[in-house]
Amino acid sequence: MTAFTVTARTRGTAYFRLAKLDILDYYLGVVVVWTLLVPALRFDAGVLTTTGVFLLGEVFVIAAMVALDDLTGYRDGSDVTNYSPDDRARRRYRKPLVAGTLTEDQVLRFAWVTGVAGALLWLAAIAIAPHTPLWTLALIAVTYFFSLQYSWGVKLSYHGFQEFFIAGLGWALVLAPYGLATGRIDGFVLAQALLFGLGPLLFGVYSNTNDVAGDRSVGRPTVAALTSPRGNMFFVIAVSAAELALILAVPVLGGPWWFPLALLPTIVLRLRQVWIGFAQHDILRARMLGIRIHRITVLALVVVNLVVFT
Repeated sequence: MTAFTVTARTRGTAYFRLAKLDILDYYLGVVVVWTLLVPALRFDAGVLTTTGVFLLGEVFVIAAMVALDDLTGYRDGSDVTNYSPDDRARRRYRKPLVAGTLTEDQVLRFAWVTGVAGALLWLAAIAIAPHTPLWTLALIAVTYFFSLQYSWGVKLSYHGFQEFFIAGLGWALVLAPYGLATGRIDGFVLAQALLFGLGPLLFGVYSNTNDVAGDRSVGRPTVAALTSPRGNMFFVIAVSAAELALILAVPVLGGPWWFPLALLPTIVLRLRQVWIGFAQHDILRARMLGIRIHRITVLALVVVNLVVFT
């Protein structure tokens, strides 16, 4: 194996980590969307093509977003603080700039290329979509703009909107492809989109709890950075309670009466997550559990939809 091959493979791995392609959680939204469709639409060529192109565009848009977030976090010093060498629980290699495997120029070029590719793919999805209601087009445009402005440009996450954006991105990535496929929306679909978005939020808030020192040092106003530990704990509990309330409300919003029973694993594990994070003070373990809870929730939604939409 030549030195060039080794270098190319190392750099490819660094870009893979920069794009966070091993974190699939937002991309699972299209699976939920597919199961929300009636059987006749699930294998419709136009719907499948539109959804596939939208998903590919989503991968590129999120890659650009997280690359710019890493670049900003590296430049302001928060990532260097949060991924300090003596913190063995945080893996520095996941941050190529901190690890020294990519340069700032390489990261910025990567963000530009993936950002443009994502825009073109989402425009292509709109062009071939069976339906293009105005609300869906507006949602896609707003999602694209704020994804790239999350930590760059207007730096949305540096003005107190981080938590809302984390959840909002999940909501949009369910509602937008569903709108392109069907042209409509109802209470059951909206409830599932809201539940899906709360998943990333409920592991993101634990990350913010762990990163409070670095975020405060650069003035990034997450709830954890703005409040006391006790205040942040109550915020996390409130978001968890909101998820529970939404699950219990789904039958009223058009879902089956047994929906809360299907989501019982989510409810039980969410209580355990709060206990681990704030009673046992193991924030990173609670964060990892949050990732698993989100995936379990997605699986439960998929099963529910396959039963309901037969």
